Amino acid sequence: MFGRLENGWQMIRQSWEVLKLDKELLVFPLVSGLACLVVMISFAVPLWASGLVDSVMEQQAAAGGGVDQTTQILGYVILFAFYFVNYFVIVFFNTALIACAIIRFKGGNPNLADGFSAAFSRLPQIAGWALVAATVGLILRLIESSSERFGQFIASLLGMAWSAMTYFVVPVIVVERTGPLQAGKRSLQILKRTWGEALIANFGIGLIIFLVSLVGLIPVIAGMAAIASGHTVLGIIALAIGICLVLIISLVSSALNSIIVGALYLYAAEGSVPQQFNDRLFRDAFAQK
Repeated sequence: MFGRLENGWQMIRQSWEVLKLDKELLVFPLVSGLACLVVMISFAVPLWASGLVDSVMEQQAAAGGGVDQTTQILGYVILFAFYFVNYFVIVFFNTALIACAIIRFKGGNPNLADGFSAAFSRLPQIAGWALVAATVGLILRLIESSSERFGQFIASLLGMAWSAMTYFVVPVIVVERTGPLQAGKRSLQILKRTWGEALIANFGIGLIIFLVSLVGLIPVIAGMAAIASGHTVLGIIALAIGICLVLIISLVSSALNSIIVGALYLYAAEGSVPQQFNDRLFRDAFAQK
């Protein structure tokens, strides 16, 4: 485990060197986050304004938690639409970022226009995958709502399996331009070829990013404590610093993760280690069958 964490740390360091060469890559997760916020608002505000949320709450209060079938179906349709638009936004900008990373890995000098061009040229594949992901997301939501505890447990297991199976979908879309179903199948094939160790290495990367993210929460907690104790100005300053740190860490970690996924894909699919990464590190991170 400590060896995998070390590999994860080294991958993050080497991905950081790539990000320093192409700092503009941070624009993609930034705009993606803002776009997702706009999507959420565009769904939430009309729902509140239409009175649908109040209607559901009234029905739940009157029926002891249940709602009529028509309202329930309408709710799932809206949820599916939200999932689709949200996934489309996320995959679009991930495609742009990974396309730029792969250009860099292959000796090029990417810019934002290259990323957006790659994403726009793959709109059918992105929309197709967003449709598949939204369908799976809705199915998992139905399973989760079917039983308060057992349904949530099963949905969590299936969600983790789905995340693993689709780990390489975005770089497959970028490089191979396949349709959504073929992209999922191809991702699973690549994962099988480098089974086990790849997921452990990814866990190490995720754990390190999570631990670093906790650093940004320290000023937030300190600020809340300061406000609670009557030091309002100091607390607000600490909160502002903490929120900025969390946002910066989130942007950087998102970019680093996409860079790492692109690099792992090239090694897993083509057998070539990007020149920005250590060859031994990748061979240690993957155990070929």
